[in-house]
Amino acid sequence: MSDHSHPNPICTVDPYDYLKITRNPDGTLTRQPVAPSIPASPEEPTPLSPVLTKDVTLNPNHNTWIRIFLPSKALANSSTATKLPLIVYYHGGGFILLSASTSFNHDFCCNAAVQIDAVVVSVEYRLAPEHRLPAAYDDAVEALDWIKCTDEIWLREFADVSRCFLMGTSAGGNITYHAGLRALTAVDEIAPLKIRGLVLHHAFFGGVRRTESEIRLVNDPVLPLSSNDLMWELGLPIGADRDHEYSNPTADDRLSDYCDRIKGLGWRLLVAGCDGDPLIDRQVELVEMFKKNGVDVISQFWKGYYHGVELGDPSKATELFVLLKQFVDNDN
Repeated sequence: MSDHSHPNPICTVDPYDYLKITRNPDGTLTRQPVAPSIPASPEEPTPLSPVLTKDVTLNPNHNTWIRIFLPSKALANSSTATKLPLIVYYHGGGFILLSASTSFNHDFCCNAAVQIDAVVVSVEYRLAPEHRLPAAYDDAVEALDWIKCTDEIWLREFADVSRCFLMGTSAGGNITYHAGLRALTAVDEIAPLKIRGLVLHHAFFGGVRRTESEIRLVNDPVLPLSSNDLMWELGLPIGADRDHEYSNPTADDRLSDYCDRIKGLGWRLLVAGCDGDPLIDRQVELVEMFKKNGVDVISQFWKGYYHGVELGDPSKATELFVLLKQFVDNDN
């Protein structure tokens, strides 16, 4: 990764128009729907959707909830089947948009449950700027606390909570990372839930210094630099810049300690992205940092794809799920 000779590239995209948001005088946002929502369907699955889904309240005071995705074959084999690994998923949206019920997030988790053969728990966390970071991290960890003690039958009967993987896409990848860091010091508190690894998918990280990929893709049609900057402005604590530890992990002086804890717990990391994503340089930098500190990390950066491609392209999602199934099944 290298710096560019022009540190202040010009992005011609209006981020408010692009993100379909309006900033209100009280600091809240008015959001126009960018995709339909899909309700949970705990009834019998169809051949086209061989998975059951159910919503469960997480924290009524925060209006947060959990959507559980259960492969239907787990029900059919309930008397003999071993329990399935558990994937806790955090959706993307730059901390300010989307939901666990957004159609492409819902479909992605359905496909993940079936193709990886896992129980997937998708977390509906609070959005910024109404609830700036670390609110989403708080909700992410609260979901882990809920999982460890819930009597929800789908989790108790079908999920192996001792084989738990945290995964997130884009901003959800960032949330996965920070929820993982918190869990490093709460191993006993979240038992019997046992995290085995983290999956950072097109993870959303930033920094004050512009990277080559941010400059090269300044007007990227999927993640233009102006919308990238605005999402950080709205998501970070007021007054923080993009070198805050929430945005830029490499600026955190506790990194070596985190890496030592990750190694001590035997966690594995999978970082997946692509060279058409403006964020790729940040992701590569994080992988290099992990490797330098001896962390067991696998990276896969595809050529020619774009940010979040697997949420809209089923063929690319299949490639990712093959990789994820290998990652989960290779757990010792």
